[in-house]
Amino acid sequence: MNPVNILLVDDQPAKLLSYEVVLQELGENLMKAQSGREALEHLLRNDIAVILVDVCMPEQDGFELVRMIREHPRYQNTAIIFVSAVMMAEPDRLRGYAAGAVDYVSVPIVPDVLRAKVRVFADLYRKTRELERLNGELEVRVRERTAELEASSNQLRRFNEELEQRIDQRTKEREEALAQLFEAQKLDTIGHLTGGVAHDFNNLLMAVLGSLNLLKKRLPPDQKSERLLGNAIQAAERGASLTQRLLAFARRQELKPRAVDFSQLFESIEDLLGKSLGPGVDVRKDIATDLPPLLVDSNQLELALLNLFVNARDAMMGGGTITVSAAEDARSRPTSLAPGRYIKISVIDNGEGMDEATAARATEPFFTTKGLGKGTGLGLSMVHGLAAQSGGALSLSTAKGKGTTVSLWLPVAQDQSTLAPSPESSSLASVALRSLNVLVVDDDALVCMGTAAMLEDMGHVATETSAAAAALQVLAAGEKVDLVITDHAMPGMTGAELARLIFTSYPGLPVIMASGYAELPDDQELAGLLRLTKPFTQQQLEAAVRLAIADVANTAGARHYGFSFGTG
Repeated sequence: MNPVNILLVDDQPAKLLSYEVVLQELGENLMKAQSGREALEHLLRNDIAVILVDVCMPEQDGFELVRMIREHPRYQNTAIIFVSAVMMAEPDRLRGYAAGAVDYVSVPIVPDVLRAKVRVFADLYRKTRELERLNGELEVRVRERTAELEASSNQLRRFNEELEQRIDQRTKEREEALAQLFEAQKLDTIGHLTGGVAHDFNNLLMAVLGSLNLLKKRLPPDQKSERLLGNAIQAAERGASLTQRLLAFARRQELKPRAVDFSQLFESIEDLLGKSLGPGVDVRKDIATDLPPLLVDSNQLELALLNLFVNARDAMMGGGTITVSAAEDARSRPTSLAPGRYIKISVIDNGEGMDEATAARATEPFFTTKGLGKGTGLGLSMVHGLAAQSGGALSLSTAKGKGTTVSLWLPVAQDQSTLAPSPESSSLASVALRSLNVLVVDDDALVCMGTAAMLEDMGHVATETSAAAAALQVLAAGEKVDLVITDHAMPGMTGAELARLIFTSYPGLPVIMASGYAELPDDQELAGLLRLTKPFTQQQLEAAVRLAIADVANTAGARHYGFSFGTG
């Protein structure tokens, strides 16, 4: 992959150096300019893929520089990102976009965010150049072939007409392929961004929920205070639910797949669906009697069905009929699925349906045709993410005025004992917990402090560290540690790498992995690692600690069960 040129424009050398340090791991050519004049000189001499411009510069501010750059024909479509610590109000942003910027980054910058934004536009530039090259080659080949045909005799005219038809067909196929490629790249980019944002929000919500719940326990009884705290906790929990939908779309939610009898699952939620749909909606079933068990997270499948049924109800303004069907279908399955057996679950409504433009965007996050305050636009995107992450697919069939059919293709469970049964809560409650020395490892200071506070409220002694290396130093110093709770995504050494070292060097020391989303590597040694999904409550933390200590006491190896606690 050839590196592209990225131009950094700022009048302060220190800031230029910081941008260079943040972006150097991208492997691109970084060019620096301390004034608008130097920036224009670089632009005249080089092809630039991405430009980072400081808004406030003494000789010529960023708006004027960007306006001059956009006047040059070669840079009318170049990605320009404003970097600013001031002038971030909405009018300033609108002024920047009007001048020609495509994005804003606020100071102090978040390195991962800046790298992600620059990487996206650099990759887009590279792919655009590649498409232009391919277009040029295709045009040359078409011209050469056309010249040959024009030089041929009248006897070849018939062949020329056939060839033109073939060229038209190939051009149409090429345009369709490019459209599909663009759509796939767009959804992949959105998925990466939403997954990262959801991960960061889970950390924030972890600190908020933990602190609020501890505060609720410590405040003296007061009805007004309790009501305010309850509202705050409820709002934070709604935020956690929203991040889980984002993670579902980004295919980074933590799933617990097991063999599921779909007939039994649907019967268990049929009453709930009926209450959610309300009067005027008739639900019909067409579920095959000999349906084999499918491999899926049952809780997430129930949520997906609820989303599909509510969408179907909203599409039938005056009521109507919703049909759910399930059968093993080997003939009409999508070509994107890997070889194997799949069950097709369809939710069919006779509502108003969707036009072609709406159907094309139906699985995009936050896209909704419902009125303000009537939907988040995450329901169908969550179902799409669940299907993909479960090894299946989602297909949509609809037409304006003819209703909609949403089909989920999910794999058949080859092993009906995919996961060991969860431990009974009564057995966990019977585990006597003494005061433990717990080592908490998390690079987010708020999360680390909140986890430690919950542990101390439970009567344990918590030692806080911000990196895996510091945790290893604590263990190497011989300090008494009964349990390690670690984040996974940390700079330097990940939580998974730390867990491997602990299992090797300190056998018998239990480890709990706390993570914002399902991001563990495909490693058999860590496949059953005891996990907490952020944001988690104090009760879920206590249950995980009890399970970890019970594992040590019984030497049964909870690490080999893969139990997970939290909202994931």
